[in-house]
Amino acid sequence: MTITTSVATLAGIDKWYGDSHVLCSVDLEVGRGEIVALVGRSGSGKSTILRVLAGLSTDHTGRRDVAGHPAVAFQEPRLFPWKSLRQNVSYGLNTAGVTGEPALAAADATLAEVGLGDKLNAWPLTLSGGQAQRAALARALVGEPELLLLDEPFGALDALTRLSMQSLLLDLWSRHRFGILLVTHDVDEAVALADRVLVLEDGAVIDSVPVSLDRPRDRGTAEFSRIRSRLLGALGVH
Repeated sequence: MTITTSVATLAGIDKWYGDSHVLCSVDLEVGRGEIVALVGRSGSGKSTILRVLAGLSTDHTGRRDVAGHPAVAFQEPRLFPWKSLRQNVSYGLNTAGVTGEPALAAADATLAEVGLGDKLNAWPLTLSGGQAQRAALARALVGEPELLLLDEPFGALDALTRLSMQSLLLDLWSRHRFGILLVTHDVDEAVALADRVLVLEDGAVIDSVPVSLDRPRDRGTAEFSRIRSRLLGALGVH
């Protein structure tokens, strides 16, 4: 995939935690309408890169350019239990100065888009894990971001719900064409969703693997298996 317009660029990013060099001259780019997956072992620096892109970590060197205000969704939905779903989803708009009926109407429309149009006034603690994660996606997307940052968003879900959420994400992406950076431990998920997969080791990007398979992707094909094997090899899994 040729990147025509970048929605996120990191160039020469270095970051230290005390004596630990956690990001080492990281270069990364996400194009508009592109899905980039970031895989690596625990502690390799994946979530730190996401935090730098999100603007949540600023004590680094190098260049960070991000279009607009990126939205973030984590493995835990992080919904406010004392707010209804429509209040949770409209919260991000409230902080940007959009309040009242316009914010609630946008929240209602986004919740309908993720399949929760009948749960507008539900409380978070009454939801299943998949429903809560759908609500978290709605909260991230209600402000129409150009960049969506996902940190293991489906890691806590059962296998069938995870596949359903992957399908929903691709549907939303195909309609809105925001850029996505997906942090995941799941190599199969990375190959199923991404246009490119970056492999991170000890804070450095050691491989960039293009995935040119047509969507929806058949995980049983020889090419899917070849890409999966290359990534596992880069991760030291044989």
